Amino acid sequence: MSAPALTLRELNRATLARQMLLERAAGVGAAQAVQRLAGMQAQEPKHPFIGLWTRLADFEEEALRAALRERRVVRATLMRSTLHLLSAADYAAVRMALQPPMSVALRVLGARAKGLDPEQVLPAARALLQRSPLTFDEIRAQLRKQFADVNDRALGYAVRTLLPLVMVPGDDARWGFGRACAFALADEWLDEPLAGGDAAARALARRYLGAFGPASAKDVQAWAGVGGMKVVLDAMRGELEVFTDEGGRRELFDLPDAPRPGADAAAPPRLLPEFDNLMLAWDDRSRVIADEHRPRVTTKNLRVKATFLVDGVVAGIWTIAVRRGVATLTLAPFGKLAARASQELQAEAERLARLVEPDVKEYAVVVDAP
Repeated sequence: MSAPALTLRELNRATLARQMLLERAAGVGAAQAVQRLAGMQAQEPKHPFIGLWTRLADFEEEALRAALRERRVVRATLMRSTLHLLSAADYAAVRMALQPPMSVALRVLGARAKGLDPEQVLPAARALLQRSPLTFDEIRAQLRKQFADVNDRALGYAVRTLLPLVMVPGDDARWGFGRACAFALADEWLDEPLAGGDAAARALARRYLGAFGPASAKDVQAWAGVGGMKVVLDAMRGELEVFTDEGGRRELFDLPDAPRPGADAAAPPRLLPEFDNLMLAWDDRSRVIADEHRPRVTTKNLRVKATFLVDGVVAGIWTIAVRRGVATLTLAPFGKLAARASQELQAEAERLARLVEPDVKEYAVVVDAP
C-alpha cells in the first residue's frame, strides 16, 4: 500500500499548527513554548522574545527571563552549531546527538591548531569551570597559563565546540543576556547527565518532527546540522506515520499524534524575528517560502532577515528604526497586499513595535510599495 500524499498547502498548515502560527496559543508558558518549538534560534538574545510574542496569546517578557534564570530554558551552541534556546529537558536529551559536526568544526583552525590536544585541554577547562562560570576571555587566559605554546583562539574554540556549555543569563539584562556572558558546564548547570547514542538521536528526530513535520530525512539534517538521520528514521518506522509529497518524490515522516489540519485552515498574518527557525528548518523550504523570494530573505553573509507571513507563507520583510523619539516599523512586501491583510499586518506591526521599543514616545507603521 502506497503512502498517502500531502499537498504543499497541507504541509504548510501542519507546520503552522505546531509552530503556534495558526492561532496564538493561550495558557502556554515560555519554557513549554520553547519545548514545543524544539528550540528557538538565538544568535541575538532578543529574537526569541519576538518569536514567542508572535506565537503566544499572553506572552510576558519576564516569563522567558525567569525561565532562563530558573534553568528551565538554556541558551547554548546547538543546531547547526549556532546559538539556540532549548528547554532544559530537551538539552539533556539531544545535545550529544549534535556533537559530531561540532567536533569536525575543529578543522577550520588549520595551522592555529598546532600543539592543541583536546584530551588535555578539555579536562583542564572542566576543572576551571567547576569552580565557577567564566567568560571566554577568562577561559582562554586561564588555559594559556597551562598551554602557553598553543594559540589562545584555538584553545577557546576547542572548548566551545567540544565541551557542552550553557550561557549564564544576566540578572538585569532586558533580553536575558548581556554582551559579555559567562559560560557554565551544562551537566552541572542542569544537574542532569546528558543522554547519548541512539537515545539522543531518536529524541532529536522526535523533537524535530513534533515541531516541523511531516518532513524528510534531509529536512531533519538541514535543521540539525547532523548527518545519518535516514538511518535513524528508518529504525523508527514502526512508531511513525509515513507520507509522500504531492509529486511522490520525497518520503515524509511524522509523529502519529501530531496535528495535521486541512488545507483550508485559516492562517492570519504574523511577524517573525530574524533567524526564525521557520525560515531554516528544512532542506526543502517551499512549504513556507517561494524559492524566488529566498535571496531577498537571506543575505550573502547568511543573515536571515525578519519576515512576515500572509496566508501562511513569507510575503515580505520588516525592519524597525527609532529616530527623534519615533519607532517606525517598515513592512516591505514582495507583492501587492490585499487590503484586509495589510490592515491586519499594520495592527500586528504597531503592537510589535511597542514590545521592541517600549520607551519611545510615538509609533508608526509604514508599508513600502512592492
